Amino acid sequence: MSHIDYYFSTISPWTYLVGDRLAAIAVKHGASVTYKPLDVMALFDRTGGTRPADRHPNRMALRAQELARWSAHLDMPLNLKPAFSPTNPAPASYAIIAAQAALAKGATGDLDLLVRSITRAVWAEEKNIAEDAVVREKLTAAGFDSGLADSGLFIGAETYGRNLEEAVEAGVFGAPFFIVTDTDQRFWGQDRLSFLDAHLGSL
Repeated sequence: MSHIDYYFSTISPWTYLVGDRLAAIAVKHGASVTYKPLDVMALFDRTGGTRPADRHPNRMALRAQELARWSAHLDMPLNLKPAFSPTNPAPASYAIIAAQAALAKGATGDLDLLVRSITRAVWAEEKNIAEDAVVREKLTAAGFDSGLADSGLFIGAETYGRNLEEAVEAGVFGAPFFIVTDTDQRFWGQDRLSFLDAHLGSL
């Protein structure tokens, strides 16, 4: 069975645009996925990237056009200037990490749905994912115990920092980023999911 390490940011519009495609690809090829939310701004700082707020206007103009194009192409509503962006990505990231740990211990819930709903909250629902009530709402909607928002704080904070270190060591420099660990094949961006699909199909 192939395995995918999925590095992403809960505040990234490109992560939002992954939608349910990664989960579908994993099911199609019988692959497992480890979800690794991280601080993408710190990742940029560590790997030679530029934070969006510091990018040249030319780059930001094209980014806006590309986001609009992909939003339309995927039929996924996206507000280019959401009410709560940027916001603190950590609380929602901690919840995702805690939910994944809970699944490993036998809990039930849909982790991919949780990730999708959190990113959709930012980019399509005008909600602040730094707020406890929003995080709890998304945990419950994905079938998890909303109490993970509290009980998962320690493991969330610890793993969140470790995900950043692992990302840098693995060659990650942006989000979303997918690594097939069996073959060390790396795919950067939601627009590379078709290549990920093809690669898994060739194994």
